[in-house]
Amino acid sequence: MMLLTILLLVLVMSSAFGVIYSKHQSRKLFVEAQQLKKQIDALNIEWGRLQLEQSAWSSHGRIERLARKKLNMTIPLANEIIYIK
Repeated sequence: MMLLTILLLVLVMSSAFGVIYSKHQSRKLFVEAQQLKKQIDALNIEWGRLQLEQSAWSSHGRIERLARKKLNMTIPLANEIIYIK
């Protein structure tokens, strides 16, 4: 009878420690998930900013201005245009 009581006590304690460990892991993973969500939000904000920056740098007006200024390019005259079929 005493052996059965000790065995049951050990099993109950093991179960209790298992619950404690499981709860601890759950909280740890929840904190990690929250941090990853914050990181995702920050990366999404940066992605939006980079897309705006890219659209500003690649605007047609800016490209044309740089082509005229740095490469001395001009729009060809009508008689200089050759159409290829």
